[in-house]
Amino acid sequence: MQFDRSLLLHAPYNLSLLILIMEPPFINKEKIAALLPMHECIDVMQRMFLSLANGECVQPLRSIMRLPDKPGLLGMMPGYAKEMEVMGIKVITVFHNNSSFGYPSHQGVVMLFDAQHGQPLMLFDAEEITAIRTAAASAVATQLLSNNDADVLGVLGAGVQAEKHIEAISIVRNIKRVHLWGRNKNNAAVLSNKMKDKFNMNVIVENDAEAVAKNASIICTVTSSTQPVLRGEWVNKGTHINAVGSSTPASRELNTAAILKSKLFTDKYESLFNEAGDFLIPQKEGTITERFVKAEIGEVLTGSKQGRMHPDDITVFKSLGIAAEDIFSAWHIYKKIKN
Repeated sequence: MQFDRSLLLHAPYNLSLLILIMEPPFINKEKIAALLPMHECIDVMQRMFLSLANGECVQPLRSIMRLPDKPGLLGMMPGYAKEMEVMGIKVITVFHNNSSFGYPSHQGVVMLFDAQHGQPLMLFDAEEITAIRTAAASAVATQLLSNNDADVLGVLGAGVQAEKHIEAISIVRNIKRVHLWGRNKNNAAVLSNKMKDKFNMNVIVENDAEAVAKNASIICTVTSSTQPVLRGEWVNKGTHINAVGSSTPASRELNTAAILKSKLFTDKYESLFNEAGDFLIPQKEGTITERFVKAEIGEVLTGSKQGRMHPDDITVFKSLGIAAEDIFSAWHIYKKIKN
């Protein structure tokens, strides 16, 4: 069926119309959710980390344009995956106060290109890919770094990433109980009921973050806070932490004490050393250096560096979110559609 481009002369210039005439096709969030189930994305993220560790990905730092007169930014995240001979870029906006207006905080598009001749292959809703692959990457880290018998999950935050992390961590560990805290108590209650209905889970909403941490053997911090929500004195021996919510030099979710008592791992050194306030603020205080970081997750997967060394170790996976995660996820969906 051919689209009559003359309709452009008589129709509003809006996204819906653009999608109708797009070539390559645009894959919406509903299709992405169906084609990228969490258990498959965890496997995809493991392959991505291995490929990154083996030097088979080009992964530049993201570029960020901040709006000069209001909160909000436009992020541009390019990358190349030699294994699939594709390149791509995620273009995403971040407006953390969007919930009060009924919009998601993260919105954008992932664009996938052939790396042999440069032709565009497919476009994807970035919000859904980001939500799934971020939690899947944390699940890979949790499987590598947490104790095998860790079975109580603590989640700080009550948004989309909280929901996805509960799902993802439950795939790689036998989670018997979830302790949940969010700054918005109503959101936390709604999420608790949703998880109980969806996964038949025992989910307990706590009044504060300290209660969550003191009950948990795995903790996921998935907030939009710029100030620490998790303090070192609350964390039990043997805990694994996925620090996910912050990705700028001036913001962090873990205080310095939490970092100092932990073994620190990340997705990519360059991202950590340039973007992670959880690392950069203690570094600026003079309490840690780059040598404090134990490994990238890919290095633990390949065996070139060690992960957890003792059951009492506290491990932290500082997740920045990198373009390779989006590209591998997009390629997984692309192959399913084309096949």
